Amino acid sequence: MLLFALPTLGSNVLQSLNGSINSIWVGRFLGEGALAATTNANLVMFLMFALGFGFGMAATIVVGQSMGAGDVTGARRAMGTALGLFAIISVLIAIFGWVFAPHLLQILATPAHSQALALAYLRVIFLAMPPMFIGVLLTMGMRGTGDSITPLRLMILSVILDAGLNPLLIAGIGPFPRMGIAGSAMATLVANYAMLFVGISYIYARNLPIRLRGAELRYLWPDRALLKVIAIKGLPMGLQMLVFSLSGLVMVGLVNRAGVEVTAAYGIAQQLWTYVQMPALAIGAAVSAMAAQNIGAGRWDRVGRITRAGVITNIFMTGALVMLILLFDRPIFALFVGSESAAIPIARHIQLIGSWSFVLFGVTLVLFSTVRANGAVYAPLIILILSVMVGRLGFAAALMPHYGIDVLWWSFPLGSAISLVLAIAYYRYGNWRTPGMIGSVIEAEAAEHSHADGEAGGRLAPGG
Repeated sequence: MLLFALPTLGSNVLQSLNGSINSIWVGRFLGEGALAATTNANLVMFLMFALGFGFGMAATIVVGQSMGAGDVTGARRAMGTALGLFAIISVLIAIFGWVFAPHLLQILATPAHSQALALAYLRVIFLAMPPMFIGVLLTMGMRGTGDSITPLRLMILSVILDAGLNPLLIAGIGPFPRMGIAGSAMATLVANYAMLFVGISYIYARNLPIRLRGAELRYLWPDRALLKVIAIKGLPMGLQMLVFSLSGLVMVGLVNRAGVEVTAAYGIAQQLWTYVQMPALAIGAAVSAMAAQNIGAGRWDRVGRITRAGVITNIFMTGALVMLILLFDRPIFALFVGSESAAIPIARHIQLIGSWSFVLFGVTLVLFSTVRANGAVYAPLIILILSVMVGRLGFAAALMPHYGIDVLWWSFPLGSAISLVLAIAYYRYGNWRTPGMIGSVIEAEAAEHSHADGEAGGRLAPGG
């Protein structure tokens, strides 16, 4: 598990480090108003990303189960269908995002003097959506086959380009144009297109299992049976991301009303929270891939052991990271806004209250990763709605008028505690061990072919 999870952790840390470095460039070159603008814009981007994430997760689970069953063709068919779907979704999001970006920022109650900056940043980011979507899907597919090293190498390339180009395009250093905050987004765009090009080239040069050649290219046209299963299973997983996104948007809308300093403080606290989540996300990805492959191979005896190892590893790694960050948060915050900024004490206060909730979040994520590896996606969605939308935001809405802004920060540990209790109950007593994703694909194809009046069609062979 560690051999798989550590490269994934490295990729996640590098991605977060890239975002933090970019925020440092924006904060230092353009000030706290620009930093608040990127905080608002990045949440909108995450909201859009959530729309496609679930479908990618569903495809990755099919890939993992197919590889565990020894069915490389089935894995390639799943990737081809997902790639065709993602290409369409990402282009539509880019177009609609560019057009409706001003309305999205208004819904967020973005501070008036930050709206122009946020709009300039967000519109360029939307143009980067196609390579982001497809690149993430490719790396998820690689992890589904058991390869976590190649995504790490691709992330290293992306970080070098993005972090390196940021100050050059923001300030117009050397031959580069002075683009201001749009330069930060442009650096992200260039880095993602480069990462996608190199990633595709690497997949074919090394003949990785998810590559498509010759007649296999027809898999890019979405297969109806696969698409049905990916949509049915992927939509709830996408909605889970959407729950987090919408709660984040509501939270930022509440924070924005407290002024620019609190918004900037919340933004830099979130930067550190991103790192705190990294071990749990990496361990969750490892648990999901390992569980899916063992489920595909029929090795249920290993699934419980994988889950226990994931929970223990998460508690140790996330807990240690929380302690380190709480000890050294002041100098880290100073990198973003300067050591004399009034946002630093606010950010430290937020950090002290909310950081420990991510230990609980990590355990929940491991449990969710296991049950989702067999296609159980509705219970995690319901649990998140209850804990995040009802528990966290309901708590904040009910008590904030009486007890002030601190209620927002205390809502994080409350929501995490609720989700953990419900996740443990479902893992122990739920019916998630029933036939999973490959079985759903076979059933969907059988239903489709039984109504096809003899029309020839392909078949996903699970190899067992």
